[in-house]
Amino acid sequence: MTKFEEFKKLHFSENPLLIGNVWNVQNALQFEKLGFKAVGTSSAAIAADLGYEDGENMPFEDYFFMIKRIASSVNIPFSVDLEAGYGKTSEEIISNIIQLHEIGVVGINIEDSIVHNQGREIVSIDGFTLLLKEIIQDLKKKNVRIFVNIRCDAFLLDLPNALEEAKLRISQYELCGIDGIFLPCITNEGDIKAITAFTKLPLNVMCMPNLPNFEVLKKLDVKRISMGNFTTVYVHKQLENVIEKVIQRNNFSPLF
Repeated sequence: MTKFEEFKKLHFSENPLLIGNVWNVQNALQFEKLGFKAVGTSSAAIAADLGYEDGENMPFEDYFFMIKRIASSVNIPFSVDLEAGYGKTSEEIISNIIQLHEIGVVGINIEDSIVHNQGREIVSIDGFTLLLKEIIQDLKKKNVRIFVNIRCDAFLLDLPNALEEAKLRISQYELCGIDGIFLPCITNEGDIKAITAFTKLPLNVMCMPNLPNFEVLKKLDVKRISMGNFTTVYVHKQLENVIEKVIQRNNFSPLF
């Protein structure tokens, strides 16, 4: 079984796939050591570590360097958050995906919103569906097997009638031949159940303060759970706290 096949199979297991979202080689290896079955990048976390704002402000070349280092270091399936694709055309996005595939990446996330004028906005459903069709068709022609997980931001952006908007978009996206659907910020059990009943695509949800626990998500037929950049935010906050204690105590005892 290839890593791609292994990764895809994980989305149809009895238990949801808890994916470790990573931002460097060290924490990717930590997740692997702890028994995680797959890891994926957090683009926001890597951008922050490199001194960039989220929203494709990080040059793809910088991002690719870190991705390549992680890909060469872990043995478990590795997916990449590609944001909106890091390209203005389907050709540019496909080129990026092929580069990722060539270094062993088995999955990607692509989102249907962009950061514009310092704010995030959802893109046209027709335009995004056409883009997806072009990407999926070309990848198939080139025999590039990679798990395409589409992030729909209806709930993240708190759109009016977010559930119905998500359903509308999913119904169009799944016709393109995608592999999974990601709805960050969906937390209501009724909404989650409505989505899993609506589509046969494996549903991916994300860490949020009021997200139901993993057992409840399993009963709701969620298939993948992401951490987003919340782990890196927590780690950096802990670092700040311990350095403050070093300064207060005038010694390094807080580190030991």
